[in-house]
Amino acid sequence: MPWLHDSRALARFRRALLAWYGRNARDLPWRRTTDPYAILVSEVLLQQTRVEQALGYYARFIEAFPDFASLARAPEEDVLRVWAGAGYYRRARNLHRLAQVVAEKGLPRSYEGLLRLPGIGPYTAAAVSSIAFGEPAAVVDGNVRRVLARLLAQADPKPGWLRETAQRLLSPEDPGRWNQAVMELGSLVCTPKVPTCGRCPVASFCAGRDDPESYPLPRKRAQRPVSAVALVLRGSKGYVLERRDGQALSGLWGFPFVEGEDGLRSLLDRYGVPRAEPLGTVEHAFTHKQLTIAVYEACWRGRGEDPSRRPLSALDRKILALARRAIGQDQGQRGVFGPDGA
Repeated sequence: MPWLHDSRALARFRRALLAWYGRNARDLPWRRTTDPYAILVSEVLLQQTRVEQALGYYARFIEAFPDFASLARAPEEDVLRVWAGAGYYRRARNLHRLAQVVAEKGLPRSYEGLLRLPGIGPYTAAAVSSIAFGEPAAVVDGNVRRVLARLLAQADPKPGWLRETAQRLLSPEDPGRWNQAVMELGSLVCTPKVPTCGRCPVASFCAGRDDPESYPLPRKRAQRPVSAVALVLRGSKGYVLERRDGQALSGLWGFPFVEGEDGLRSLLDRYGVPRAEPLGTVEHAFTHKQLTIAVYEACWRGRGEDPSRRPLSALDRKILALARRAIGQDQGQRGVFGPDGA
């Protein structure tokens, strides 16, 4: 696009977008501060969580851990419990490790310095360094990718092209505000489906405006279907819970669980339980697999524990909800316990 290399046209493009952002920017709590910690927490949350959902998790996390020092001191299990429900728990574990590094060595102010911290990638480093410290580093997230692909009619924009183009468009006078303006445009106007091009402040610059949904081509993410079995063991004071392992759920707790349709027998043998009754099924999606979990329940001779005292994954919260519904239905016939009844 010729205007991209014309300094005066580029200046008009920047003015139009920033003026629109000034009128239309959402009032979000992380936009009311220049505290790099608060900005970092918000950006980590927003990597995999929509703004509307992130608001509650952000408020809860900041209240529990208002700064790097308090987060660094907290046990990992407490961090995961506060994060519970936001998903993608590796983000919380990385943020916890990052806080420990920062508490010891201080927070870098540069893009390159931030990149060396645990769990910080190019997007987060650019966002924090530009918004908190005014460094001219352009962000590239899903919204920016879509805006740039449509703006320059690129069906399959490559990562290198995206970085170079975002950096060329960046407003050097206020890079943090510029980055937020581009992302806000993608979130509010240049949406994945049915974009409102008539409201776009830079539509006259856009090469893809006649057929915006053709840009960019959708990225295919195949999810492998996987069957699994979960066992709800009810004791006198709660449920039997196990500490999870693996990259996705490490550090969280949940119900005895195994992948594979024939996993029930192995779970029963593990706990010496002769049989279990079916409760129903639960569906849960991870990035690369779609789980269908057959849930069974049985009585347990031990005490069990209150699940509210442990950080549970979203998957295990679904299983817990199913178990509690079943207990509510049968309350008059088999009694309840601990956190679920009298």
